[in-house]
Amino acid sequence: MLKPKNNFKVVADKKNARVILPNMLTLIGVCIGLTSIRFALDGKFEFAIIAIILAAVIDGLDGRIARLIKATSKVGKELDSLTDMISFGVAPAFIMYFWKLNTLGRFGWLVCLIFVICVALRLARFNINSGQEPSWKDNFFEGVPSPAGGILVLTPLIFSLTNFDFIQINYDLVVPMFFILTSLLLISKFPSYSFKKIVIQRKTTIFLLFGIVLFFGLLLIYPFNVIAISAIVYLGILPISYFHYQKLKKQNEDLNVKDEDDDLEDIL
Repeated sequence: MLKPKNNFKVVADKKNARVILPNMLTLIGVCIGLTSIRFALDGKFEFAIIAIILAAVIDGLDGRIARLIKATSKVGKELDSLTDMISFGVAPAFIMYFWKLNTLGRFGWLVCLIFVICVALRLARFNINSGQEPSWKDNFFEGVPSPAGGILVLTPLIFSLTNFDFIQINYDLVVPMFFILTSLLLISKFPSYSFKKIVIQRKTTIFLLFGIVLFFGLLLIYPFNVIAISAIVYLGILPISYFHYQKLKKQNEDLNVKDEDDDLEDIL
């Protein structure tokens, strides 16, 4: 008697299989962001900061990996925004509240609420405007991105963990100022570098590699010093990005005017 052949085969959708990797990274990022709140509750603020930095690194990788392996999806985009809201909105607000803002009473909690709302508005605007801008604007964000905003509000705490003892800071004043400044930068239309399209010349590659190795070497030895200085450098780059944006905008407008004049001459 012949046995019936088993013709059933498990066929997996290759695209769905590829989507799993970046989405898993995103979910790991949200877990790390939530864990930073647990560290802050236990008073382990050093680990809380490291968790946020790690979440920012993962946030920068998941999207790039998705585009590299052609695994972008609407679910991944929405999941990424939700992760950013938790890791760079809710988590930093709670960390800073447990560290310093709770001593300011209701005002401290109000500052936290304002920051989280601004992160939500920033992410909502990004999702709406994404892919609708001219190509030259791809080098810029409209406002400060949420990962940078989350790290910026942590800067006073990071600075307190450095060995820059020669600088005296009134944290009761500086922390709310950083929250308000960062909140304004998040919802503003201030152009900031996106660092998405960086053209590296071959002759400068060796210097770039040396700089990366030096940066991460110093980061391992003096983690909070390097993070604090990096945040200050980022703030210093913001005016440069603004003037660069205005220059490119003027060049693009002049080019459009020239094209319109050429079209008018052709008609005449």
